[in-house]
Amino acid sequence: MFSLLSDKLDDAFRKLRGVSNITESNIKDAMRDIRMALLDADVEYTVAREFIAHVKEQAMGEKVLKSVKPGEQIVKIFRDELADLLGGDAAELNLTPPARILVVGLNGAGKTTTSAKLARRLKAEGHHPLLVACDLVRPAAIDQLATLAAQVEVPVYTPDPAEKDTIRVAKDALRWAEAQEHDCIIFDTAGRQEVDDALVEELRSLAKFLEPQEALLVADAATGQQAVRVAQTFDAAVGLTGIILTKLDGDARGGAALSMRAVTGKPIKYMGEGEKLDMFGPFVPQRMADRILGMGDIVGLVEKAAEKIDQESAMSSMGRMMSGEFNFNDFLNQMRMMQSLGPLEGLLNLLPGFSKISKNLPDGALDPKRMKRMEAIVLSMTKAERANYKLLIPSRRRRIAKGCGCSEIEVNRFIKNFKDMKEMMGGKGKMGGMMRQMMKGAGKGASKGMPDMASLMNGAGGEMPDMSQMPDLTSLVGMGGGGGGKMPQPRGLGAFTGLFRKRR
Repeated sequence: MFSLLSDKLDDAFRKLRGVSNITESNIKDAMRDIRMALLDADVEYTVAREFIAHVKEQAMGEKVLKSVKPGEQIVKIFRDELADLLGGDAAELNLTPPARILVVGLNGAGKTTTSAKLARRLKAEGHHPLLVACDLVRPAAIDQLATLAAQVEVPVYTPDPAEKDTIRVAKDALRWAEAQEHDCIIFDTAGRQEVDDALVEELRSLAKFLEPQEALLVADAATGQQAVRVAQTFDAAVGLTGIILTKLDGDARGGAALSMRAVTGKPIKYMGEGEKLDMFGPFVPQRMADRILGMGDIVGLVEKAAEKIDQESAMSSMGRMMSGEFNFNDFLNQMRMMQSLGPLEGLLNLLPGFSKISKNLPDGALDPKRMKRMEAIVLSMTKAERANYKLLIPSRRRRIAKGCGCSEIEVNRFIKNFKDMKEMMGGKGKMGGMMRQMMKGAGKGASKGMPDMASLMNGAGGEMPDMSQMPDLTSLVGMGGGGGGKMPQPRGLGAFTGLFRKRR
């Protein structure tokens, strides 16, 4: 997500950080590079021009030019302005019961899936949502919503497949809803390949009848400039109250996100970062600005981990590792915890500075098949072997290799890496000391939040040791203790480079 923009911004800011004195000339050069980066990322031209003008005005200030670290000052100005461009503060839904939420957008943007994702999230927050299928045009749209509703366990109203009157469907759905426990109703509407008069008129009539508290446009982040025009058209038709960006995981540019908020004045309220129903969350402008600038999103990582990971189990594994009892069963449990958080690349991209590290990783380093191969090796072991790796003599290793379809070399390397990690994490060295400090900090309770990773790294000597090819699963899973905490320093990411480095 935003990889193209992030890379070009990083190049522009590197030039500013590399000069001893900031002048009007090199500020102009940097702003020109940044403007081109925004345009290449599909940011609307007038939005890019006005944004650069505002940043340049502040960057030329005397306070910045005479500061000790003017390059960093300009990066901060850019980050704050970018967060403001994206909407400032996170925008919440108006859910005054009984709330009516109208979901609109073009075909292919993901309206039906997004409706189900939104229902799932509202349910998890303690609400009682209902779903209504109002897409009477697209074949199988009603069945698709019914299937998704069953998966998220939310009641759904499905009209007769022969029904063609959207207003009649809405009336019948409201009568049906009276008999259901609910505090909000989500209406999934029809779309087209492009905005046309028939679609606009249908949505205008439906919005007039329902008078929804929320009219949310589902927009594909990869559609670029077209998304801005679509947003303006839908706003004129139904009076949008917000935007949901989808497919952010597959778009390298992402300029639509920067443009739509500025052009329409409507907040981006949610974003989807994958096909799975749990890959959906609130759009927080400040955190998104940090991600675009390669600063990561530790709060997002903690929230994701806290939702998916059993803290007691994670802490138990850390304790076992410190005491030297950590075995392949613990490793397998932690690996599955990590897999529950979603694709490894998306997870690591939430770490500050990882975008730079990822450029130096070998091809396929983040391929989920690698974790599957490690899992297959462990599952090919007997219970006794998983509990005690010392039983793995050459003949047993050959049997394991045949059982999992891996080479003996892969099995031997995996077992050696496991042994090295076990000794490193439970030993008296830097990593062992960091683990003990982490246990001490996390043991204070989830209410205290996440351990201060920056101080842990400093306590370990300011640098995390290289862990070769073995994933530091404990460190990642151990982040699931709650919210808050200080942001780790980029220098501590050495371990994560080591996760995937090829052994020479």
